[in-house]
Amino acid sequence: MELWGGMLRALLSGSGRRGGTLGWAFSSWRPHLPQAGLLSATELVSQWTAIFEKRGIPEARESSEYIVAHVLGAKTFQSMRPGLRTQPLTPWQLQCIQELSSHRLQRMPVQYILGEWDFQGLSLKMAPPVFIPRPETEELVDWVLEEVTQKPHAVEAQGGPLVLDVGCGSGAISLSLLSRLPQSRVIAVDKGEAAISLTRENAQRLQLQDRIRIVPLDVTLEGSWAHLLPWGPVDLVVSNPPYIFHQDMEQLAPEIQSYEDPAALDGGEKGMDVIIHVLALAPRLLKDSGIFLEVDPRHPELIGNWLQSRPDLSLDLVAVRRDFCGRPRFLHIRRSGPQAGCPVDAWPGPQPARVPG
Repeated sequence: MELWGGMLRALLSGSGRRGGTLGWAFSSWRPHLPQAGLLSATELVSQWTAIFEKRGIPEARESSEYIVAHVLGAKTFQSMRPGLRTQPLTPWQLQCIQELSSHRLQRMPVQYILGEWDFQGLSLKMAPPVFIPRPETEELVDWVLEEVTQKPHAVEAQGGPLVLDVGCGSGAISLSLLSRLPQSRVIAVDKGEAAISLTRENAQRLQLQDRIRIVPLDVTLEGSWAHLLPWGPVDLVVSNPPYIFHQDMEQLAPEIQSYEDPAALDGGEKGMDVIIHVLALAPRLLKDSGIFLEVDPRHPELIGNWLQSRPDLSLDLVAVRRDFCGRPRFLHIRRSGPQAGCPVDAWPGPQPARVPG
């Protein structure tokens, strides 16, 4: 959940997107550009890069390359064969590129413009206002996979771990774990209706819907954990919760402020409003493998102190990991007391659960 510039740079420099259908409906904005048949893809990238730079759009060249590649059906501009880069564009291709680029001029994130993005090798549908998964979160998934692989005794008796993903968003964490752990099952919860819908759609796109229970749930509400009791206890809790300090929200780039759900970003005064609810919920549902969190670099000390002030939760901060920029970003918290005592024999059917109103 870093500020836009660094996040987009990391996303656009890697294997972030996948070719496919056009992302967003066309607008009426059209700059003056040479007619189709006179421009190649390479030339149009240069044209739009200049326009983006003049308008102060971050990552101008990368943005134009991804849009042009998308329209031409490629994953990245670099992956296009040389002949496709130099051949003249058709009128339809030129129009599509102009229309999608106009959204970028309005500071819409590239992921929303294209309508999809890769995460852990999976092509996920993206749509505002659902939170866009960041590259750091792929590292969180990698750490969870290490834990499950290296400690098979922690795996649930039916052959794979039962994971609770709190704040599932687009389903990036849940679906990545399901795809990499064939025997695993996931309970994915989010309070946002758009997030619940998008996770369900992505699960169906990837044919993983039979192993995921998608639950509309606000974990900050008193007694919310009780709705999950019939399906626990869980082996792991994983979450990339809202963790931005409230006073930092106004510093976020326009791409974030204008398009992403602030509820998926704003963690309150110290960025811990949702985090402490996840920690308070976990002991009621968790076995012994623990909780994996993505947090702000200021949080390890704050959360460690908070846990010490709550011995009743029987939770210990056992490990902190740094992200690819060297910042303390990920936490592993484990139970220090008895395991949760809720039933284990009630895996839900295929229909989505509803929370009583």
